[in-house]
Amino acid sequence: MSIMNGKAHTFGDNLNTDYVISGKYKFKTLDMKELSKHVMEDIRPGFYDEIEEGDFVVAGENLGAGSSREQAPLVLKAAGIGAVVAKSFARIFYRNCINVGLPVVEVDTSQIEEGDVLEIDIAQGVVVNVTKNVTLQASPLPPVMMKILSDGGLAEHLKKHNGFALDEGD
Repeated sequence: MSIMNGKAHTFGDNLNTDYVISGKYKFKTLDMKELSKHVMEDIRPGFYDEIEEGDFVVAGENLGAGSSREQAPLVLKAAGIGAVVAKSFARIFYRNCINVGLPVVEVDTSQIEEGDVLEIDIAQGVVVNVTKNVTLQASPLPPVMMKILSDGGLAEHLKKHNGFALDEGD
């Protein structure tokens, strides 16, 4: 889980959660796989069909602004997105991603373009743009967040450890 490979799908700044999954679907179904077919459709129709398992959503600043609904990271995960990568995140979206088990990487994305192949080491905070042979240093996730991600999200982590486990050995 620490090292992931995939293709970059790039978006700009201020990509809000209503662009990730339109609010018009909010009450139609709780089936994330069904909702994922509508991911980003308002700004990139057909985006769901472009995704290969493990690909990355890459954005500029303030990814995940807007509504605090967990559907946005859940839909990205259900669509097969391996991680979200951005220059900066809206705080609640960042935390919701961790909580649902979707890795997040905060790094300068200015050297990543649509279709670039990336190799991401979440634990070390390293993003290699394989296409351009460029290595970018991100902030590594704290061990507790890595543990939550490796357990599949916060709910799974709590079930697995009968509560919140802080130590790696828990």
